Amino acid sequence: MRNLIALALVFVSAVSVAASKVEVVEPQVAEQYNYSADLDIAKVISITSVPDACSVVPIQMTYEDHHGERHILEYNVMGSGCSDQISSL
Repeated sequence: MRNLIALALVFVSAVSVAASKVEVVEPQVAEQYNYSADLDIAKVISITSVPDACSVVPIQMTYEDHHGERHILEYNVMGSGCSDQISSL
C-alpha cells in the first residue's frame, strides 16, 4: 500500500511539472507592408502560395529579424491565374 501511495505522488508531481511548462502562444497578427517600411529580414521562414486568380491578391511572409523575433508581413502580388487568359487569345 505504501508503494502505491508513493507511485501516486510521483505521478501527480510529474503531471504538475509538465503542466507548469505549457506555454501559451498568442496568435501573431500580420503587419501590413508599405513602401516606407524599414524591414529587418535575417531569415525567411515561409511564404504563402500565390492564389490562382487574375487579380491582385494578398500573401504572407513569415520571417525572423536579426534579433531572432518572428514577424508576419502581408503584401499584395498579382495572382497566377492570368496566364491562362492570355494564352487563349
